[in-house]
Amino acid sequence: MPGSLKGQDRLDSGQGMLDYQIQPNTRRCSATGRELKAGERYFSVLLDEDGKFVRRDYSAEAWQGPPPGAFSFWLGRIPTGETKKRPPIDDELLLECFTRLDGELEPRRVNFRFVLALLLMRRKRLKLEEAVKEGGDEVLVMRCTRSGVEHRVVNPQLTDEQIAEVQEEVFQALGWD
Repeated sequence: MPGSLKGQDRLDSGQGMLDYQIQPNTRRCSATGRELKAGERYFSVLLDEDGKFVRRDYSAEAWQGPPPGAFSFWLGRIPTGETKKRPPIDDELLLECFTRLDGELEPRRVNFRFVLALLLMRRKRLKLEEAVKEGGDEVLVMRCTRSGVEHRVVNPQLTDEQIAEVQEEVFQALGWD
């Protein structure tokens, strides 16, 4: 079920976080094809297409609400000039996506949620309490540092290379470039 998210729409590499060359968003309205101009507000939608998260941007005047099947959506603004400094990661957007993936069993979504959990742990929004075995899987028991809510995250036993690939997919899906 889709939800409204407000976010920066870009990525700050943060201390110690790996940098990736992520293709920037098209800055074009998916509905009209019109170029989105500097300072203009727009809506971004995260869709699941063929098992992969895809991002679409819409101008404010073309926005008619999230399309069917939207995983999540948020409001953004086209930057008003080229800047070298990257804005901060939107922890709320990461947490919203993480929460929405709870209970998913499809391997790509399990991997996506696991990497979101790692990013949220690095951002000190989730704290690892313990790792337990459940049905042959390692499950990380994590707690939200703000709400106190417990989350259980399956560890898909990804290699460092696989984690980097999924992290790149997370960044692309959320449009952080």
